[in-house]
Amino acid sequence: MQANLKASILAQKKPEPKPEPRKQPIPVVTSYESKDVAIPADFLRDENHTVDSISYKVINFKETVLPQYEPCYAAVLDNVLTPAECVTLLQLAESSVRDEDKAKDGNPWRPAMVNVGGGREVLETSYRNSDRIIWDNQEVVDRIWARIAQVPGIMDTLGSITGEALLGVTKPGKAQTWWDFHGINKRMRCLKYGGGQFFAPHCDGPYSTKEDDGTVYRTHYTVHIYLNDSKAEASEEDKDGTELEGGATTFLSTDEKRRLDVNPKTGRVLIFQHRRLYHSGDNVLAGTKYTIRTDLLYKMRKGDNGSLEV
Repeated sequence: MQANLKASILAQKKPEPKPEPRKQPIPVVTSYESKDVAIPADFLRDENHTVDSISYKVINFKETVLPQYEPCYAAVLDNVLTPAECVTLLQLAESSVRDEDKAKDGNPWRPAMVNVGGGREVLETSYRNSDRIIWDNQEVVDRIWARIAQVPGIMDTLGSITGEALLGVTKPGKAQTWWDFHGINKRMRCLKYGGGQFFAPHCDGPYSTKEDDGTVYRTHYTVHIYLNDSKAEASEEDKDGTELEGGATTFLSTDEKRRLDVNPKTGRVLIFQHRRLYHSGDNVLAGTKYTIRTDLLYKMRKGDNGSLEV
C-alpha cells in the first residue's frame, strides 16, 4: 500500500520546467552625433584656479594589495574642477543631446551599451548597467587637459611612452614601439549610475585609427572625471547631505579577491592605462553617481627606415 501511495504521489508531481535559454544580445550598428553647444568663454578658465590648487598622486601599486600591477600607471588628481564647474559640465552635456536622440519623455540619458567592435554595440545590462550621453566637444576636453597638463611631472610620464612599458616588459634586442602624446579624445562618455547600477570587471580597450598617409593614432590611457561626491569622500559636515554611496572605480586582482578603491569625489580625475589594469565600476548602493570618461590619444612614432613600427 505504501508503495502504491508513493507511486501515486510521484505521478502527481509535475516535472520542473526547464529554464529558457538566455537570449544573446543582438549587436546593432551605432553612431553618435552631438548638438552644438555654446561653451561660455570663461568656462574652465578661472584665473583663481591655479595649478597649485590641484594635488597629484601616482598610485604606487607595489605598496598596495595589488603589487602585481607595479609597472602600471595610475594617478589621482584632486581639485581639477571646482564644484560649480562640475555642475556646468553636466548641464552642458545634457544640453548636447539632439531631440531625436532623447527618450519619449524627453530624458537625454539613454542606457549605456557595450562596444563589440566593427561599429557595433550590444545592450548587456548584466555586464554594464548605467545610463549615458555621448558628447563630442574638443574645446571642452582641451580646456580640461590644459589645466591637468600644467601639473609638474605629469607630462614627463605621459608625453612619450612605449608599448612594452605599458605591458611592464622589455624584450632585450628588440626595437621598442614609441608613441608620442597627441591630445585628448574629444569623445566624452558622460555616465549616470543610479541605485543598483554598475560596470562589471574589465580592462578598457583602445581606440585606433589610421590616416591615409599611414599615420597611426591610438588611445592608451583612460581619463575619468568625477562630478559628485560619495559619502566615502565627503567631509564630516557634508556627509549627511551626500546621497551617493558606493560607485568606486576599483582595481582588482585577477581572482577579484583583492581590491583598491578610488571613490568618487567632486572635481577628481583618475588617469590609468588601458592595458593590464583590471577594474570595475562598483555597485551604487544609494544616490546617483555622475562621471565622464575620455582617453589620451597618441601618435605612433615613425621608425628609422621611414615606415611605421608595429
